[in-house]
Amino acid sequence: MNLETKWLEDFVALANTRSFSASARQRHVTQPAFSRRIRALEQAIGVTLVDRSTTPVGLTSEGQLFLVTARNLVEQLNESLSHLRGLSIANEALDIVAAHSLALSFFPPWISRLQKGLGELPTRLVAMNVGEAIHVLREGNCDLMLAYYDPFATMQLDAEVFPSFSIGKVNMLPVSLPDETGKPCFSLQQEASIPYLAYTQGAFLGRSVRMLLKNDPLRMKLRTVYETAMAEGLKGMVLQGIGAAWIPDFCIREELKSGRLVRAGDESWDIPLEIRLYRCSLVHKPGVEKLWRQMMKLPRDFLQA
Repeated sequence: MNLETKWLEDFVALANTRSFSASARQRHVTQPAFSRRIRALEQAIGVTLVDRSTTPVGLTSEGQLFLVTARNLVEQLNESLSHLRGLSIANEALDIVAAHSLALSFFPPWISRLQKGLGELPTRLVAMNVGEAIHVLREGNCDLMLAYYDPFATMQLDAEVFPSFSIGKVNMLPVSLPDETGKPCFSLQQEASIPYLAYTQGAFLGRSVRMLLKNDPLRMKLRTVYETAMAEGLKGMVLQGIGAAWIPDFCIREELKSGRLVRAGDESWDIPLEIRLYRCSLVHKPGVEKLWRQMMKLPRDFLQA
């Protein structure tokens, strides 16, 4: 197989712009020349990478898979060239995507704990919903993903392509603002309907709550008065006394300890979840490889927050 580096760079550019004309301008070639180079790449590999029947152009399933490899090869080549030119990559930051609540409340203490065992770890963190984070990981546009794991969730990742470490346990608790006696303003046991602060339809944590309530009569008493994808957003509304919500325990430890929030139901209403750190095994960035090797040597209880 005879592949030219510029073809891989062309393909990555096309995957980013989804436009032959825009990619050609970006690569400083004419559109016919750019199209010929993409055709040459497909012929060299022996599969069709680009779906030309759509506007903007899309990638075939083979193209989606090859995109991760192409990006990886281009990045490795650029990193090697930088290293040969005397530019150190030892301190290159790791790009991490994480669910909003994990980015705000879980990541800071966890990365601090990890650095005590491994040393300084330069990182760049971007918060987004779990669905977007999975897409970014699959596209090879991040190094690591921090996300909730629920064995009953619909979105699963191939464990061989996307290996992971379990780094924490979390319970989602139903909580409410307390009344003057310290009891919940909105209890799951009350007979009247309950103003419910819900996760939006596509939110990962929302699926877990819906699974809990799927066959329970309580579902009929919950009157949705507010929706958001972010646990911190629901927490803010609970603190305002708007209604009850299920929120990860690490987001509300201080509020529960101080009595600013109380349980709206007993432990039978808790939703246990796992927190995992994922990578893509098709990407071989030196910093990620080093971190993964180091984490494999640490005791499991040290990795758990």
